[in-house]
Amino acid sequence: MEIDISPPPDLDEALLEAEVERGGELADAGMLRAVWRVPGRFANRAIWSADDATALHAALISLPLWPYMDVRVTALARHALADRCQGLPAGLAPRKAGAG
Repeated sequence: MEIDISPPPDLDEALLEAEVERGGELADAGMLRAVWRVPGRFANRAIWSADDATALHAALISLPLWPYMDVRVTALARHALADRCQGLPAGLAPRKAGAG
């Protein structure tokens, strides 16, 4: 999924905090499976998992920044080689304190 966000100039910081909170809830629920930021843009690319399009839509519109989002969904089906693939991490591991 590709999400690009066009926030208003006076975007409230509380709305951003609510977005992170809701995104975390969706990740904890197993719907948001992996996410990457797009450097230099207010955008992300993510892998989501939902029972159907209706459930995915409900999750997306529950995001506080939904009114400012341009969302492009690419539906995917299981591939015969899927069980043999190791997958990709959703980003780098967090830096440990004191690591340079």
